[in-house]
Amino acid sequence: MQSLYQILMLILDIVWFIIIVHVIMSWLINFQVLNLRQPIVAQIWDGLTRLLEPIYGPVRRMLPQMGGLDLAPLVVLIGVIALQIILQNNQGFFYGF
Repeated sequence: MQSLYQILMLILDIVWFIIIVHVIMSWLINFQVLNLRQPIVAQIWDGLTRLLEPIYGPVRRMLPQMGGLDLAPLVVLIGVIALQIILQNNQGFFYGF
């Protein structure tokens, strides 16, 4: 069971990293530091968006419209961190008593 705990924590760490990269990349695109007409930037952006849209979509439907401000990444990040805290506080279940 210890390996299950470690795998779950690794998956949550990877999701956290991908969300952070997506948020930073969106800022760089909006401030015109990165350009979506560059093929590699467009491919990375499209890949990250395709990975995260199934997670963001349901969260966006639950949140009220904020006039161009997307809070879905923040809500998902809080959810990922909350899951990590829950797993860490209950790791005795995975390691045995």
